[in-house]
Amino acid sequence: MTSSIPHLSRSNLLLLSTTTHLKENRSSFLKIVSVAGGGGARRGFRGGMLAMAAQVQKSEEEWRAVLSPEQFRILRQKGTEYPGTGVYDKFYEEGVYTCAGCETPLYKSTAKFNSGCGWPAFFEGLPGAINRNADPDGMRVEITCAACGGHLGHVFKGEGFRTPTDERHCVNSISLKFTPAN
Repeated sequence: MTSSIPHLSRSNLLLLSTTTHLKENRSSFLKIVSVAGGGGARRGFRGGMLAMAAQVQKSEEEWRAVLSPEQFRILRQKGTEYPGTGVYDKFYEEGVYTCAGCETPLYKSTAKFNSGCGWPAFFEGLPGAINRNADPDGMRVEITCAACGGHLGHVFKGEGFRTPTDERHCVNSISLKFTPAN
């Protein structure tokens, strides 16, 4: 693969490989587009790739059949895991984090940082992969998977973290799966 597409980074190749796997092994379809020239090709976009996911729609029974009870509680019923208990809170390997419900790529590991909040924190998701919705009380902004609508957590702005976006995507570990770069 690397010889036929030499301009792709290792992260882009990982996402291309993930896309091929999804096309071959799932009825849902995911398209990863490499942006020529990296982050400079799109204003405000660092990372050189876009995630565009087809909608994944399942009944409650179908979700219960493919998710663990705890994944169902968090992804489908908007629950929250206890702080400091998730497997990805202090996990810093190179790769891509995907939605635990539908396997849509959501975050590159290079966007992850230690916020000390007790949940995995990212300063940005892959463009097109995450939706934002204000909570009914107006206090927080919920983030969900754009493909399946699964609850990921919340996004906070202006907290003063030294990140390129000054945002913190506070994500439940159980909402994620990790695919290593190698």
